[in-house]
Amino acid sequence: MSLFGTTSGFGSGGTSMFGSTTTDNHNPMKDIEVTSSPDDSIGCLSFSPPTLPGNFLIAGSWANDVRCWEVQDSGQTIPKAQQMHTGPVLDVCWSDDGSKVFTASCDKTAKMWDLNSNQAIQIAQHDAPVKTVHWIKAPNYSCVMTGSWDKTLKFWDTRSSNPMMVLQLPERCYCADVIYPMAVVATAERGLIVYQLENQPSEFRRIESPLKHQHRCVAIFKDKQNKPTGFALGSIEGRVAIHYINPNPAKDNFTFKCHRSNGTNTSAPQDIYAVNGIAFHPVHGTLATVGSDGRFSFWDKDARTKLKTSEQLDQPISACCFNHNGNIFAYASSYDWSKGHEFYNPQKKNYIFLRNAAEELKPRNKK
Repeated sequence: MSLFGTTSGFGSGGTSMFGSTTTDNHNPMKDIEVTSSPDDSIGCLSFSPPTLPGNFLIAGSWANDVRCWEVQDSGQTIPKAQQMHTGPVLDVCWSDDGSKVFTASCDKTAKMWDLNSNQAIQIAQHDAPVKTVHWIKAPNYSCVMTGSWDKTLKFWDTRSSNPMMVLQLPERCYCADVIYPMAVVATAERGLIVYQLENQPSEFRRIESPLKHQHRCVAIFKDKQNKPTGFALGSIEGRVAIHYINPNPAKDNFTFKCHRSNGTNTSAPQDIYAVNGIAFHPVHGTLATVGSDGRFSFWDKDARTKLKTSEQLDQPISACCFNHNGNIFAYASSYDWSKGHEFYNPQKKNYIFLRNAAEELKPRNKK
């Protein structure tokens, strides 16, 4: 039976492949559990590019490791390899040909992991933890972009210990995304900068933040011509901004609330949670958000509607991503420290779940 192939393994009846379920709410959506998940909080997930046959999932964790699994169409997951940093791994990405994985760590380095030889070498150095890593493939150059809490954005050709270029940021880098020829970086103190990457990277525009609270995650979206045209920015205050680079008209830009509990009446205060991750569906252009409330939600930004919200997991969802054809939605369940050290339970397991996303992320039919 093919779970992530063309036919869906999940019937619309919501029946579980795994028979009856117990009251345990670590997996209320009855999604597939990835085997051998990391031993500490999972900060980042990334699926292999379409150039690789099959699907491979990378996860970085606060146990200082990066792990790779093969995800078969049946839903079975096979651990393939792992590499270590000397500090928590905060971000991961793939090269466009699928042969390399790049990893960013609190040990102030980024590494390049050659999956064929299973060797990892340092390719980047900062003066503080490296929060983001992205591969840039331009017609005339390719490089790795790293963003750090040392308030710099650096570009590396992977062969030299010196960066090709260093750009100063107004503050610490908190999150970033790249879809050539565009990059967006969000920093502490609500800084927001768009870069253009043609010929060589350069600052394109600084944007006044559409959000009033700390930036947490950002994802670029494309237009119907498959060109990057704007981004979604999430904050710690249960809100996402949809921002077009050239809004036409200006009312294209809007924000929406998410990852909040239902305290809508004035007597009960509303619980507001951080948006930990945003991912756009590669086919439909709809998006997923995940939050500290332990839920994922699917949205249609063009119709400005929510498509689905999950049941609540028993811990936060810390990261998410889609595979290259949008059939698989991966999300990580682990503590994000949003409630401080008092709520950390080292006995609690960390999970990565896989869900068939082919149907649930189809946009709403236009009236």
